[in-house]
Amino acid sequence: MKKKKICIITSSRAEYGILKKLIIDLKRSKVFVANLIVTGTHLSSKYGNTFRNIEDDGLNIDYKIKINLNKTDKFSIVQDMSQYLNKFSMAFKKINPNLIIILGDRYEILCAAIAANIIRIPIAHIHGGEKTLGSYDEHMRHAITKLSNMHFVSTAKYKTRVIQMGESPTSVFNVGSLGVENLVNTKKNNEFSKKIFNFKLKRKKILISYHSLTIDIKKGRKDLDSLLNFLKKLKDTSIIFSYPNHDVDSDYIIDKIKNFVKRNKNSILFKSFGQENYYQCLKNFDCIIGNSSSGIIEAPSAKIPTINIGDRQTGRIMPKSVFNINMKRNRILNVLRKIYRLKKTNKISFFNPYYKNQTSQQIIKNLSKINLKKSFFDLKKI
Repeated sequence: MKKKKICIITSSRAEYGILKKLIIDLKRSKVFVANLIVTGTHLSSKYGNTFRNIEDDGLNIDYKIKINLNKTDKFSIVQDMSQYLNKFSMAFKKINPNLIIILGDRYEILCAAIAANIIRIPIAHIHGGEKTLGSYDEHMRHAITKLSNMHFVSTAKYKTRVIQMGESPTSVFNVGSLGVENLVNTKKNNEFSKKIFNFKLKRKKILISYHSLTIDIKKGRKDLDSLLNFLKKLKDTSIIFSYPNHDVDSDYIIDKIKNFVKRNKNSILFKSFGQENYYQCLKNFDCIIGNSSSGIIEAPSAKIPTINIGDRQTGRIMPKSVFNINMKRNRILNVLRKIYRLKKTNKISFFNPYYKNQTSQQIIKNLSKINLKKSFFDLKKI
């Protein structure tokens, strides 16, 4: 039997960390020929040229789509999208895949989905059905769902939502989160910090992952300023920042954090940790603060509590280890003190609703069922 040709697309360090095991398993598959397309911030020196992490993992990059990333105002992002549309269409014409696999909700992934849909290449989409009301990713995720032929969701609630959007129940599979599967399979290493930090970590350690509030830029900036004003008072704590995604207003976030790090010697900013080091931070640090999905989806399985700021992740299923706050300095201090107190007595529940066994193998098992033809699935009248 002739093997089906698959294209897997990754455009950012976070997305690759989630897809990594699936990519490896597909590359080893006897049923599929897996082509890896790398694009986005992977190929940008500004964000650390993270395509090298992929190569260091021993994975062959079959096709690179490099664009000149513009500034992070709204109109520049739209210009980036026009470049992506053009270059994805050329890549698909050259590779001629039987299907493509995409994850999430980023604007460049939407461009890949649009190009594939017009060329009539079936799409398998991972992490559909989720809600993030504080980001324009919310709209892009649902648009990608409607362009896709097969859906691999992370919880039963998200499966119901994808079906509610008119997708056939036979094309929607609840497989859990790939990122959680990867993290669970990563062993904790208490010595990892000596390899990546150029200063000795203090006893208290906090990871900060803060991204643009793209629906309300002004509110997002205000929350960030309040967060930094709070963090500068934590002189007894090591504060480790990760870069934001390339989104509207992310340059503002980067500049503000760089200025903070210059003035606070107990802090450091990383363009990219690499998946292994990021997971080790989750497993070894006291708390993650910010508005990243990793604090909600992966962090509970690392047994690290999350302080989730603002509205960016509003709508997602929240594990009990996630503490949601509106950004006020006294409020975040009280929550952090509460977290330290609860951790001492082991009173934080780290049950993770996003975890299922063998997520990547469940995806591969069902990929052969993909169907180019789609029709709108109507719910029965209630």
